[in-house]
Amino acid sequence: MAVRRGWTRQQLLVAYGLYCRLPFGKLHDKNPDIIQVAEAIGRTPSALAMKLGNIAHIDPASAAIGRAGLRNASAKDRALWEEMHNDWGRFAAESHQAMREAGAMMATKDAAAEEDEQERRGADRPAQTMARIGQNFFRAAVLSAYDERCCITGLSIPSLLVASHIVPWKSCDGRDRVNPRNGLLLSSLHDKAFDAGLLTIDEALRVRVSPRLAVAGDPFFLLAIKNYDGRPIALPEKFEPEKIII
Repeated sequence: MAVRRGWTRQQLLVAYGLYCRLPFGKLHDKNPDIIQVAEAIGRTPSALAMKLGNIAHIDPASAAIGRAGLRNASAKDRALWEEMHNDWGRFAAESHQAMREAGAMMATKDAAAEEDEQERRGADRPAQTMARIGQNFFRAAVLSAYDERCCITGLSIPSLLVASHIVPWKSCDGRDRVNPRNGLLLSSLHDKAFDAGLLTIDEALRVRVSPRLAVAGDPFFLLAIKNYDGRPIALPEKFEPEKIII
């Protein structure tokens, strides 16, 4: 009878890193990224996909939109989930290191892989490298949470999307700078408007456009910004917004 191997901490860190980077619809064993990473950590693609489903079941945001994942999450899975949420910066660094050591960087364009190459070349000091790992993790996690679509407009061109901080970067501590629950995925235009206080998201997760923007006779403003006033944002598939600034 075959002995069932438990998941090591490094394997779990890789799995959680992958969960943070992939949209929900790509958490299956036919995904080339999952096939590649599974081979790198000594697991089958189906085993890795099942582990990602276990992680999704822990995430309350997935259940809120009717995607409950699989129900066999272990105590280790839940413990790492809590650890991740308690210190996002540390988790981003540890999962990146685990993926690098396992040779499990994803086959698709991965900001962490590009960052890792810069690190090997000695491009930056360690503190700057760690900050870049966190920034890349935050963007990847927010992109995946919103299925790579602006939560206001639905725009799905990655080069025109910004992982925007709800609590501004300069105003939040190190934990929330990397925390994807402190993020919204916005088009470049709506990110600028959000940062300038010209629009916001209320506690009901609806867009609110500032009355100061009552610009008469500007059809682009009416179409691109004012038209969304009062509309709900698209809910993320994971990492629901934690704090909303009114």
